[in-house]
Amino acid sequence: MPDAKQIRRIPHLPPRPADGHKGTFGRVLAISGSVGMAGAPSLVGNAALRSGAGLVTIAVPEPVLNVVAGLCPCATTIPLPADDAGQIKPAAAAKLLRSRGWIGSKEKANPPNALVVGPGVGTGAHDYAENFWTLIDAFRIRSGTPVVIDADALNLAALLANGWDCRPHPRSIFTPHPGELARMLRISTRDVQADREKIAIETARRLNAQTEPVDRAVLVLKGAGTVVTDGESIYVNKTGNPGMATGGSGDVLSGVLAALLAQGMSGLDAAIFGVYVHGLAGDLAARRLGQISLTAADIIDSLPAAFTASAKTKSPSKR
Repeated sequence: MPDAKQIRRIPHLPPRPADGHKGTFGRVLAISGSVGMAGAPSLVGNAALRSGAGLVTIAVPEPVLNVVAGLCPCATTIPLPADDAGQIKPAAAAKLLRSRGWIGSKEKANPPNALVVGPGVGTGAHDYAENFWTLIDAFRIRSGTPVVIDADALNLAALLANGWDCRPHPRSIFTPHPGELARMLRISTRDVQADREKIAIETARRLNAQTEPVDRAVLVLKGAGTVVTDGESIYVNKTGNPGMATGGSGDVLSGVLAALLAQGMSGLDAAIFGVYVHGLAGDLAARRLGQISLTAADIIDSLPAAFTASAKTKSPSKR
């Protein structure tokens, strides 16, 4: 397997124009949550707002909408049809979102600048996985929307009848932790951890086997030394600490990544900068609170300081 090019320099967002407005900085849509998992969409939404997105809309199953709206008051919400278990009905959700103009070409609709999908949505059988991924593809294929694919969307990918690597993955950032990637690859978590960089590169190349080069998918393998790769280039992150091994930390990262995509960064640049600033926010929070007491909400609270600090540093990576 040819080596991937090592990336050492961290990309950054350009300065915000003085005459910018909400639309300038992008619209993020998050399809997330289920009954019992209202925290996930709230963390995604708050993280996206703290990461500079101009507008954030959270689409959640109707039974949890009021809870999510209360936890993320600066975002708008969309109630999605839910089944008896309190999970999203993918086909009905697609129909509703299409009717509201979120799905469709830019000539006929007003799709978001970036989508987050997966946190807290729950899992299901093979039919549910197929329907859920049809919803994802409606954004990627029909609307040309960059998508951050996380959490249960990854677990559902492992159930696709023809496999997740038998379809194109344009404009997509996959963000598995080692267990989720192990399920996708049908290997053990130990195997993933044994050679993280090699496994990440191989997976990214499988993701891109049917994807046009201009739309290359990016894999973000989370954990100590998060690996970011599109199969051709690779970056290994140096920020972050064990205190970030807490529920919801990955949801925060997804919100950060979506906000960067919405502001016009490429998938690879957004993934590199996103994992760097997310880890830096965790480091700043740990300095204040210690690692033991760190929560995902603390990472969000430290994002402003992390963005400020990163803007003052031209080349923080010294790999």
